Amino acid sequence: LAARIQEQAGSGGRAALVPQPRPTRTLPSGEVVDAAPLSLAQQRMWFLNRFDQQSAAYNIPLVIRLSGDLDVAALRAAVADVVGRHEVLRTVYPETESGPVQLVLPAAQAVPRLQIRSVTPDQVVAAVSELVSTGFDVTAEVPLRVALFELDGTAGEFVLTMVVHHITGDGSSAGPLTRDVMTAYAARAAGEAPAWATLPIQYADYSIWQRELLGDEADPESLAAQQAGYWQSALAGVPDQLDLPTDRPRPAVQSFAGSRVDIAIDAETHAGLQRVARQQGATLFMVVHSALAVLLSRLSGSDDITIGTPVAGRGERALDDLIGMFVNTLVFRTELDRGESFAELLSRQRETDIAAFAHADVPFERLVEVLNPARSTARHPL
Repeated sequence: LAARIQEQAGSGGRAALVPQPRPTRTLPSGEVVDAAPLSLAQQRMWFLNRFDQQSAAYNIPLVIRLSGDLDVAALRAAVADVVGRHEVLRTVYPETESGPVQLVLPAAQAVPRLQIRSVTPDQVVAAVSELVSTGFDVTAEVPLRVALFELDGTAGEFVLTMVVHHITGDGSSAGPLTRDVMTAYAARAAGEAPAWATLPIQYADYSIWQRELLGDEADPESLAAQQAGYWQSALAGVPDQLDLPTDRPRPAVQSFAGSRVDIAIDAETHAGLQRVARQQGATLFMVVHSALAVLLSRLSGSDDITIGTPVAGRGERALDDLIGMFVNTLVFRTELDRGESFAELLSRQRETDIAAFAHADVPFERLVEVLNPARSTARHPL
């Protein structure tokens, strides 16, 4: 099957994601440095950070409980190793006359200080919260902080806390970040340097490749124009918001406050969902998504439901082990016919979802600009 797919792909596939020539700029000191453009997702994060540097809404925390005899010197060296390995962890985003750029700093200049603090067990949650809730100025500081909290009165118990700004990483970055820190720590604790394979690309290579891949939206043959055209058609006339019977009015300005509700799905229900998916040639995501659309339709009385979902944006193999901001948001539209069965709805929704995934390269922020829905501080667009 893999050989057949390769044969069918021929030369009409996407441009390979490989190291790219880096644009340069001259600093006031006369030094010439790499200055790659921001990726399209980073541009949005950069604007939001300039708008409100104190906001922690786009801070991504990673908190790990450690037990045992910890080698602090090895941990400090491991953090330096990982910052050296991933350029994006030592990148600042200054504004220039042509807009913001990625300025990669030398590793020795960019490694964040490992903060070490002693706290009591009942203080640790507040201490972690304070660290991860402090804003960043991404134009001037590397958007990474690392702290080690040692629990007083509990020998050999620590909490390692790392926080990155969303311009530097996303949820899927937690995997390579954690793995690389632990790999480097194990090596340094043994008195060795980490023996990991060289990354095939760095984040700046991806941002340059992404812009070349999408092309100029003014060119009707470009990928950007084709995908924008798809979304203009697919989301034409969607309602501005979904009115649900809530127990309090929607606030005039979204607060970003949130909570969590845990829902258990037992093995029998899960097996049933998988069975429905197999019968319809669909995925488990498509089944649950369609069921959610039916629920929202019944609660709201609307037959036109749009649901946003994040996608990892890591469709290229070279991105598997890379820390960076790749996530995108897709808008799935479900138009319900109350006379059809759920199987019929799922069959239609399967095609809609597949088409959405096939047009996932255009960033959500650009999609909002193209569709230009009514804006409100109270809700998410689309």
